[in-house]
Amino acid sequence: MKTEFKNIILAGIGSAAYTYEKANSLVDDLITKGRLTLEEGKELTEKLKRNFNSKENKEPQKTIPLTKESLLEVLNELNFATKSDLINMDTRLSKLENK
Repeated sequence: MKTEFKNIILAGIGSAAYTYEKANSLVDDLITKGRLTLEEGKELTEKLKRNFNSKENKEPQKTIPLTKESLLEVLNELNFATKSDLINMDTRLSKLENK
C-alpha cells in the first residue's frame, strides 16, 4: 500500500515536470516559427518558471497525518471493495462454479 502511494506522488511530480518541459518546448517552437519574439518568449518562460516554482514550493494550508483510520476512511469514500467483500465474492463464485 505504501508503494502505491509513493508511486502516485512520484507520478504527480513527474507529470508536473513533464508539463513544465512541454510548455518550454512549446514556447521555443513558437519563437522558432516567428509567432513570438525572443523577448516575448523569455518573458513567457520566466512567468512559467515563477508559476511552477511558486506552486511547487507552496506549503499545504492544512496537513493531516496519515493514520490507518484516515486511510480507511478515504478508501471507504472511494467505495473500494474490502477484504471481506472479496472473500464473500470468492465464496459465491466458488458455489456457482460447483453448480
